[in-house]
Amino acid sequence: MTESSTLKAGRREWVGLAVLLLPALIVSMDNTVLFLAAPFFSADLEPTSSQLLWILDSYGFLMAGLLITMGALGDRIGRRFLLLVGAGAFGAASLVAAFSDSSAMLIAARVLMGIAAATLAPSTLSLIRNMFHDSQQRTTAIGAWTAAFGGGAMVGPIVGGFLLEHYWWGSVFLINVPVMALLLVLGPMLLPEFRNPEAGRFDLISAVLSLVTMLATIYGIKRLAEDGFDWVPAAAIGAGVIAGVLFWNRQRRPGSLIDVSLFRNRAFSMSMATNTLALFAMVGSGLFAAQYLQLVLGMRPFTAALWSMVSVVGMVVAASAAPVLVKSILPAYIVGAGLVIAAGGFLLITQAEVGSGPLMIVAGSAVMSLGLGLVVTLASDLILSAAPPERAGAASGLSETGTELGGALGIAILGSVGTAVYRAQLTGTAPPGLPAGAVDVARDTLGGAVDVAGRLPEDAGAALLRVAREAFTQGMHLSAVTAAGVVIVTAVLAVVMLRKVRTGD
Repeated sequence: MTESSTLKAGRREWVGLAVLLLPALIVSMDNTVLFLAAPFFSADLEPTSSQLLWILDSYGFLMAGLLITMGALGDRIGRRFLLLVGAGAFGAASLVAAFSDSSAMLIAARVLMGIAAATLAPSTLSLIRNMFHDSQQRTTAIGAWTAAFGGGAMVGPIVGGFLLEHYWWGSVFLINVPVMALLLVLGPMLLPEFRNPEAGRFDLISAVLSLVTMLATIYGIKRLAEDGFDWVPAAAIGAGVIAGVLFWNRQRRPGSLIDVSLFRNRAFSMSMATNTLALFAMVGSGLFAAQYLQLVLGMRPFTAALWSMVSVVGMVVAASAAPVLVKSILPAYIVGAGLVIAAGGFLLITQAEVGSGPLMIVAGSAVMSLGLGLVVTLASDLILSAAPPERAGAASGLSETGTELGGALGIAILGSVGTAVYRAQLTGTAPPGLPAGAVDVARDTLGGAVDVAGRLPEDAGAALLRVAREAFTQGMHLSAVTAAGVVIVTAVLAVVMLRKVRTGD
């Protein structure tokens, strides 16, 4: 008997899904909610530049580094139990963050929040695997999870902007507390428990190697993207690669954190690659869209965030459409079509100019989100379907790790492409007669150019701002074309590699 022929999920499971969407939304939202709050807590706590980086980055670093470990741990000690422990820890750490009176205290709170978030993300996805055995219902449930997780990152700046206009900066953390409290109350009543009775002893050495691999690699990629080549981030990436090789070799032993034989399954390995590359393109392009709205078009952050909500609509529509489409169309063709649609969105972004207003960038981002929403929903479903139920936690951790790595690579590679064009253009077109050092500052970032232009005489400042915005837009265009090329190649590979795979196989 196949899973699809077993009893379908009822009202209890669907209400339980609504409960699971709460931590998915909050965990994703907390990756971006601090973007607008940084000036406010910086004024109160006066962090050094190094401390500010830790406040902003430690959450994402720790979450990415521990996803595989926490997914495998949930398989052993119970996915619901780990989810509830993580919810309690996340709520408590958020409370500490909200009332932090020093930079060190806020950094510690963000570290604890990152560790707790790593328990929540894979637990929610793996519990969906246990609750929805019918393949069509599971696709629908994963679509809702995708919309919540993807939408949370886009909603974060909007929620943060609203709260900061009415309350103090700690309110962006305080909103997590009632959500986690609700999860602690409803979780035991609505969510099933599952653990793998044959999981064996937890491999602590593999857990450490996994953490080092992700922390070092993502740290190095992020620093290279922001500061250019330097031996420190290059060494960090090298250390991450070495730790990753050691981790992979160790997984061939009995009782390992992940089952490496899963990667011999074409559906699993190609879905993992597709998911990673989709997030590579999505996150990398999102970096430019936010800056374009604020620094090229001159929007306030909250206004720019509201325009970005159109992308959330695209993601929700895609997550709703995927379960319907997969009833009559093979996943390979839906994934391929989604990637082609996303490529069309990236090409629309190339039509956005300095004076064209927000229409093209918003339309392009919405079309891109629509296409990649289809891709991420079905890729996540195929990853979970390919893994045996007792390893769903580890598979969920792998899926989320690929997502985090894809996003980091998107920022690094697509960001570097855009930055290279921006600097080359600005070097050749900067107005003559500017003060010494002004062009150097403007060449670093568009934000630097806007700041310098504001301190120059009106005519000189306007001239610098005009060429800087044009240079940035050209860089955004090339990055969008690069992303379009990546997703087109991925579309061809996905159709070829997944053409015989069905959801629930």
